Amino acid sequence: MKKIVFFQLYLTFFMSLAACNKFEPVNDPITYGDGYMPVQLNTDKARYNPGETVKITLNKPVEGATDVMVRYRHLGTTLAEEPFTSCEWTWQPPADDFKGYLIDLYSVENGKEIVHGSIAVDVSSDVSRFPRNGFLSAYGKMSSSEIATNMANLNRHHINYVQYQDWHYKHHKPLAGTPSAPMEVWTDIITRDCYKTTVESYIKASHNYGMKSLFYNLAYGALDDAADDGVQEEWYIFKDRNHTTKDCHELGSPFKSSIYLVNPANEEWIDYISSQNDDVYAVFDFDGYQIDQLGWRGDLYDYYGNIVYLDQTFKNFIEKMKEAQPSKSLVMNAVGQYGQEHQISKAPVDFLYTEVWDHNDENGFTIFSNIITNNDNWSSGKETVLAAYLNYELGRKGRGYFNTPGILMGSAAAFAWGGSILQLGEHMLCNEYFPNNNLSMKGELKTALVHYYDFLTAYENLLREDGEWYGVDITSEDNQCTFNQWPPQKQQIATVGKRFANKDVIHLLSYRNATHLDWCDTEGNQGEPDLLENLAISFNVKAEPKAVWIATPDYQDCVAIHLDYQYENGKINCTIPSLKYWSMIVVEY
Repeated sequence: MKKIVFFQLYLTFFMSLAACNKFEPVNDPITYGDGYMPVQLNTDKARYNPGETVKITLNKPVEGATDVMVRYRHLGTTLAEEPFTSCEWTWQPPADDFKGYLIDLYSVENGKEIVHGSIAVDVSSDVSRFPRNGFLSAYGKMSSSEIATNMANLNRHHINYVQYQDWHYKHHKPLAGTPSAPMEVWTDIITRDCYKTTVESYIKASHNYGMKSLFYNLAYGALDDAADDGVQEEWYIFKDRNHTTKDCHELGSPFKSSIYLVNPANEEWIDYISSQNDDVYAVFDFDGYQIDQLGWRGDLYDYYGNIVYLDQTFKNFIEKMKEAQPSKSLVMNAVGQYGQEHQISKAPVDFLYTEVWDHNDENGFTIFSNIITNNDNWSSGKETVLAAYLNYELGRKGRGYFNTPGILMGSAAAFAWGGSILQLGEHMLCNEYFPNNNLSMKGELKTALVHYYDFLTAYENLLREDGEWYGVDITSEDNQCTFNQWPPQKQQIATVGKRFANKDVIHLLSYRNATHLDWCDTEGNQGEPDLLENLAISFNVKAEPKAVWIATPDYQDCVAIHLDYQYENGKINCTIPSLKYWSMIVVEY
């Protein structure tokens, strides 16, 4: 609870800093064109329905290579190959639903396979099956090319949900104007101009890419002029039984108003905000509502002196929003897991969204694994997206760069355990105030994250489908390193096992040279693991394998590499070609 109160103080502090325009966003997209990758493949969608044709483009011909082939793979199996003949072509995936694929370009030179580039493909009729959340945070007057660039960047990372942060007019009246006469320009909570054409253009672009667009708003926020818009005094929640002091999230200039909390269990408020949402849907083609909260607020009371337990109100609120608009998607933020177990996880949300605040230097990565596995258990398998603000303190200090090792270690841990992270938008996220773009990515991180999101998507059937977690012991046969079962230990490689009916998946997560074990890498000082090559290992398996292969986002553009191995007495010996941050071994039976 103290962590969540601490978060609220930080939120106020950061939003106050925003008053000095320290965090005023500029046109600083994730990637600048495609020049940072020598070969960049793109697809026309972040997600495809079964039966849809995939359109692939290449930024330029592969230089210095002959007889280049295009290969189509599902996990470790090659589905088809064909000669590469054009920088634009199409592929018809199998008709199967909920499958991830990898397309790569390769050639053979002097008997060695050279991978020139790759891209993942997600075929899923329901976007919620494998959610990969991104965000937008500024809606000023923008050119069509700026909007196209930002959305193309999200598409290249296979983002399939877009959260529209701070887009609305007022918390209690998100639509500016009326459905019959919506405003063309309005100001958001911090008095930035928002343009209707910009929001509309973003939504249209998201739909063209197969993404869903969700509008952000609190479940229970009202500004100081809410009475003028029909919000009743009896709807609020108070700090005392005599309804003299409203619960308030205080904000100073240049904010329009502090945010006053209404009771999300109050049926009249539910009807009111539902009607306001109807107005939003009448004007904007949003696909749903990303519901926010502020975590634990201390002792609270309704207008009549009855105690209000906010965390016990969320399920009903979500259900009522679903009843009002059954076709629309809903997601709700569980701040530090507040309300997640018994309320949000049991409600009709597309996936579970946890804003992570707890972190520490010694066992911080287990916070990720605990949240994801708890969410899996509480919801009978709904996927998890973490709002986890990496390099948080570094981002408070002003302009600078993300620390690549910290970002990749945090991403690897979340992805290996079956989650994803909300971190990509017009810029990369380092703070709960989404327009904060103090930190930029260096070229190596930009390139690496493309591979990490390709990996998350191509291998989604292993990373995010249900399996049984198990402990696996690995021995380094050439004494290059030391392995230990999860949780991580400094200077060692942590192992995480996941068992399916006919496969074992073994994740190798390196913490060699780690300066700490904090997922947040809050000061941006995490050490870079050294590269291990041709690493001889052995480990027990449940039966004689049919095949053993390895894939990693850190090497060969995520392409699976089949390994030679020896099997004897329930154990296999093999040599893995490369381990940097994260490699995944798959044993097929």
